[in-house]
Amino acid sequence: MTNEFSEWRSTAVLVAVCLASASMPLAFTGPTVALPSIGAALDGSPVSISWATNAYLLTFGSLLLAAGTLADRYGRKRVFAIGTGGFGILSLVLAVVPDMTSFNLIRAAEGVTAAAVMSAGMAVLAQEFDGPGRLRAFSFVGTSFGIGLAVAPIASAYLFELFGWRSIFALVVAFDVAAFVIGMIAMKETRDPDATRVDWPGCVSFTLALAALTWAILDGPGRGWSHPVVLTLFGLALALFIAFAVIETRVARPMLDLGLFRYRQFVGVQLLATAPAYGFVVLVILLPIRLVGIDGMSASEAGQTMLAMSAPLLVLPLLAGSLTRWLSPAILSGFGLLIASVGLFWLGQIPIGAGIAAIAPALIVIGVGMSFPWGLMDGLAVSVVPTERAGMAAGIFGTVRVAGEGIALALVTALLTSLAQSQVSELVPQSTSSSAIAQRLAAGDLRGASALAPQVSPSTLLAGYSDAFGTLTLCLAAVTLATAVVVFLSLRTPAARQDQVAQLQSAKSYVSTDRGHISIET
Repeated sequence: MTNEFSEWRSTAVLVAVCLASASMPLAFTGPTVALPSIGAALDGSPVSISWATNAYLLTFGSLLLAAGTLADRYGRKRVFAIGTGGFGILSLVLAVVPDMTSFNLIRAAEGVTAAAVMSAGMAVLAQEFDGPGRLRAFSFVGTSFGIGLAVAPIASAYLFELFGWRSIFALVVAFDVAAFVIGMIAMKETRDPDATRVDWPGCVSFTLALAALTWAILDGPGRGWSHPVVLTLFGLALALFIAFAVIETRVARPMLDLGLFRYRQFVGVQLLATAPAYGFVVLVILLPIRLVGIDGMSASEAGQTMLAMSAPLLVLPLLAGSLTRWLSPAILSGFGLLIASVGLFWLGQIPIGAGIAAIAPALIVIGVGMSFPWGLMDGLAVSVVPTERAGMAAGIFGTVRVAGEGIALALVTALLTSLAQSQVSELVPQSTSSSAIAQRLAAGDLRGASALAPQVSPSTLLAGYSDAFGTLTLCLAAVTLATAVVVFLSLRTPAARQDQVAQLQSAKSYVSTDRGHISIET
C-alpha cells in the first residue's frame, strides 16, 4: 500500500509540473495571434507592442538562476506554489488592463513568476525521481512544453474569434490552477541544506544588462542606431555584463560558474540552446502577426498555419533521443539545423497572401528540422552541480535558452523593421515618416502604415514588406546553417565516449547525476 501511494504521489507531482510547463508556452505564444488587436484596443505603439513579448522573456530568462537558488534555499514546493499562484493571478489581471503600459508591466511580472515555476518544478522532479525514472519524467515535461507550444496558437485563435482577446488568458489560468492544486496536494518540501544567500548583485546586474540590451535593440530602428540614447543603452549593457562577470568570479557560490566556458562541449550545448531561438521561436511570435495583419488571414487560419510548424515537436523530439543509439548528438543536431535552414529559405520565397497550402510545407520542414536539436539539448545539458542544488542546475541551461530567445526576438524585430524601412524609404523620402511606416508594417498594422503614407498604394507597401521578410528569412537561414556547422564541431565526442553519450541521450531529458561533478572535458 505504501509503495502504491508513493507511486501515485510521484505521478501526481509529474502531472503538476507538466501542466505548469504547458502553461509557459501558452502564455508566451498564445497572445501573438491577437497582438494587432491588443495593440489597437490598448492604444499601443509598435515598440510597445514588441515589448508585450520581450518583457515576459526578459524577466523570465534573467531570473531563472536566482529563482533556482531561492528554491534550493527556501523550499522547492514553496517557490513552486508562489510561482504558480502568482502566474495565475497575473494572467487574470492581463484580461482587464486599461492600457499597453500596464499590459507590458504585468507581462514582465508574469515572467518573474514563470521563472519561479520552471526552476522549482525542475528541481522538484530531480528530487522526486532517480535514474531512468528521472529521464522519463523530464521527457514528459519536454513533451508537455511541446504540446503547449503546438496548441497555443490555434486554441488562442479560436478563443479570440469567439470571445475576444481578453479570453485568451483563460486557458493559461486553467492549466495553472490545476498545476497549483495538484502540486500542493502531492509535493513534498525539499531544500538544499548547504544553500547560501542569493547572489543579488549578480542577479540585478544580469537583469539590468539584458534590459538595456533589449531596449537598445528595439529602440534602434526608430531613433537610429547612432542616436545618443541607443549608444548609451548599448554602452550601459556592456558595462553591466562586465560587472556581472566580475561579480561572478568573486562570490563564493555564483549564479553562473563562468569557469564552465573553458570546456568546448559546454559552450556547444549553450549554443545549441540558442539555435531554436533564431530558426523557430522568432517565427512563433512574428509569423502570426504577419499572417493576420499583412496576409489578411483570420486568427483561426493563422493558428492552423502555425500548427504545421509546431506539430512535429509533439513526436519527433522523442525519436531524436532514440536515434542516438546509432547516431551521435552532434550529427543529429547539425543535420536537424541544416533541414531547418532549408525550410527557412523556402519560407522566404513564398509571396504575401499565398495561403495556408503554400506556407504549410515550408513550416513543416522547419518544424521537423528543429525537432532534432529540441529533443537532444535538454539531455546534453550536463549537470554541473550536486543533485541537492538542482534548482541552479535547471536554471543555468534555462537562462541561456530563454535569454537567447528574448535577445533573438529583439534583434529579428529590429532587423525586420530596418529592412522594411529600407524598402519604404524609396517611396517616402522623409526618414521620420519611413521609420514610422516600417514600424507599423513590422507590427502587422498595414492599415496604420497606409494611413501614414496615403500617397502610396497598399499593394506597393505589401511588396516592400514582402521583400523585407524574404531578406529576413534568408538571414535566419544563414544563421541557422552556420550554427549547424559550429554545433557539429563543438559537440563532437571521441569514439571512446560515444556509448556513454548514447546512454545519456536515451530520451529528451535533463541528465541525472550523482552527488558531485560530471566532467564534460574532452
